[in-house]
Amino acid sequence: MSISAQDRTLIEACQGGLPFVPEPYAAIAEKTGMDEAEVIDRLAALKERGIVRRIGIAPNHYKLGMTANGMTVWDVCDDAVQELGPLVGAMEAVTHCYIRPRALPIWPYNLFAMVHGASRDEVEAKRAVIAELLGDACRASDILYSTAILKKTGLRLKKGAS
Repeated sequence: MSISAQDRTLIEACQGGLPFVPEPYAAIAEKTGMDEAEVIDRLAALKERGIVRRIGIAPNHYKLGMTANGMTVWDVCDDAVQELGPLVGAMEAVTHCYIRPRALPIWPYNLFAMVHGASRDEVEAKRAVIAELLGDACRASDILYSTAILKKTGLRLKKGAS
């Protein structure tokens, strides 16, 4: 899937976030040389094509008091992980979820699900709900808590690359 040079310019102008001004699309329009309607139409088209997943607010969960962030890791039977993984990923408490290969013999986990909470007790409660869903298909699990944010951003297109 390719994008036009104008769409690329628009994505580059928006990828760091919309400006926090009363008319953010007008500000992007001024920055890109497009008019506001074109910015809105192009973003809508990019979203419809799945190139832009969503346009919204990305709250800082630490500033909202969600300071316990745990990547739950699960060793799920191979014959069940393709069915159970999407169910875990669909849970409201899970912000992102992945199936990944194990790194045996030291890393038996193949399902990863991130959960956030105001305390570790809250995260553990969410982990218990996931464990209940996985049932006997889960052979082992653990949780890795974040201790510092080193980088947090979405994908960034390299400026000027095609």
